[in-house]
Amino acid sequence: MYLLNPKKVDFSKLDPKSKNIMEKTIEFFEKKGKKKLKADDLARVWYADFVEFQGSINAFATLMTPKGYGDSDSRWDSYRNSVYSEILGFYGLAYWYTWQVSMLGLGPIWMSKNEKIKQKTAELLKQGAIFAFGLSEKEHGADLINTDMMLTPSGNGRYVANGDKYYIGNGNKAAFISTFGKLSDSKKFVFFVLQSNHPNYKLIKNIVPTQNYVSEFEVKDYPISEDEILSKDREAWDVSLATVAFCKYNLGWASIGICTHAFYEALNHASNRKLYGSYVTDFPHIKQLFMDAYMRLIAMRLFTSRACDYMRSASENDRRYLLYNPIVKMKVTVQGEEVINLLWDAIAAKGFEADTYFDTAARDIRGLPKLEGTAHVNMVLINQFLESMLFEVGEYPEIPERTDLANDGFLFQQGSTTKGLKKIKIHDYKKAYSLYDTPNVEVFKQQIEAFKNFYKNSPLSDAQQKDLDYMLSVGEMFTLVPYGQLILERAKQWNVEKELVDRIFDFMVRDFSKYAIQVYTKGSTTQEQKQNLLSIVQQSRTNPNDFDSALKKFVYSQKNVYEMSP
Repeated sequence: MYLLNPKKVDFSKLDPKSKNIMEKTIEFFEKKGKKKLKADDLARVWYADFVEFQGSINAFATLMTPKGYGDSDSRWDSYRNSVYSEILGFYGLAYWYTWQVSMLGLGPIWMSKNEKIKQKTAELLKQGAIFAFGLSEKEHGADLINTDMMLTPSGNGRYVANGDKYYIGNGNKAAFISTFGKLSDSKKFVFFVLQSNHPNYKLIKNIVPTQNYVSEFEVKDYPISEDEILSKDREAWDVSLATVAFCKYNLGWASIGICTHAFYEALNHASNRKLYGSYVTDFPHIKQLFMDAYMRLIAMRLFTSRACDYMRSASENDRRYLLYNPIVKMKVTVQGEEVINLLWDAIAAKGFEADTYFDTAARDIRGLPKLEGTAHVNMVLINQFLESMLFEVGEYPEIPERTDLANDGFLFQQGSTTKGLKKIKIHDYKKAYSLYDTPNVEVFKQQIEAFKNFYKNSPLSDAQQKDLDYMLSVGEMFTLVPYGQLILERAKQWNVEKELVDRIFDFMVRDFSKYAIQVYTKGSTTQEQKQNLLSIVQQSRTNPNDFDSALKKFVYSQKNVYEMSP
């Protein structure tokens, strides 16, 4: 009911063109079939068939061309892009990946003031082109300050580019690679476009053993004109951060899609397998595994879908998405790993079999917390909101569910607005926590107050605040507050049953206790801090009858509702 089921989809909130794209994409994969999908995966076949297909229906062109640069139904609509991201993740990370890195590559172009390159990009998208984001380097990773890619002036508004890039998805076929570097004379930052078919562009190798083409490339005396410059100086720096800030959101949907397909497959297997005279799903520990996996997955979906509303509604005066997007990137993707771990414990050796989707999911789910900034990097961003969210209240108009046909133009006009995170105010989280009064929501609210007491009345020392390991654990506790906030907001909008909400907060209560104990056991935690941390540790409210009812109603009811076409 709350999960994507390709055999029974509801795209009623989409316009006809968008609905057609989603339905045809599902049809493409279902006709391809599970056997071929797995064969391509195991043989590491680059997904040329999908790239050709998306071009044939103008999928990327329609979904990733902002209003004014493409056909009348083209716009940058984060809601429908979320739908597409989830579908692609459902069938395989490789297909999602070429979409994701194209989106990253397009970010610096659509933010540019270079209208000539924008018009050319729109035409290339109509032709079915894919794109790339040339940021990372072998020696420096994503350390932009020390980039070795240099653009050297050669006179009359022309330059030559020299350098190399690493970890660049789509680098084998990208029409344009939005490339970050420095001007050799001034050492100022610059973004410019390269073409993968240019004779001065050398594709060195694919650095990963998967279907994806994650390239290493170098350029030698590659000629660049002003027509190919996207941005310079501080603007180029801001563009790089702003692009990652909204594109990292998609990683949550990839995790959700992967976990959803894996959930169906795992439940189908376990519920139809008998051991020692009983179905596997009748064993108490298996019940708990499936309950936790499902509830964590539903929570991922509720949070991520609600976060989209804040990104779509962003403005210079409302940048709350800069908290919620890193949580999608960090929390949702790590939760995805947890869901796969739980399911794997339930199906055991089945998860290794080469003809299962699960085998692919178990491998690919690990990558998402490590892309577009590690989970640790994003936790550092999240922690900057801790004091403003817990102890200050921002006033904003209430944001409804955003499924309207708007073009999210602010995403391409806000390069400098990724600064000053600590000054951003978040609306009162208590409003969301008043929407449901279930037993576990009430316990969770007590834990929030206990966490605030820990933070305010046993302050962290300077050394603790500078200890990244310590702050990561503190951040895990804090992150649960906005995570629960958006889960509850979306649950109310979707009229989610109190019974389901309470089961979600059952694991949330347990997680809050777990993270409090982690901080308690740190060597630098003081006695006063330990005492306050113990107040956070609570037992979830679990009634066996309620557990069995929810398991049957929400989880086991998903048995055999979806299986991919062979």
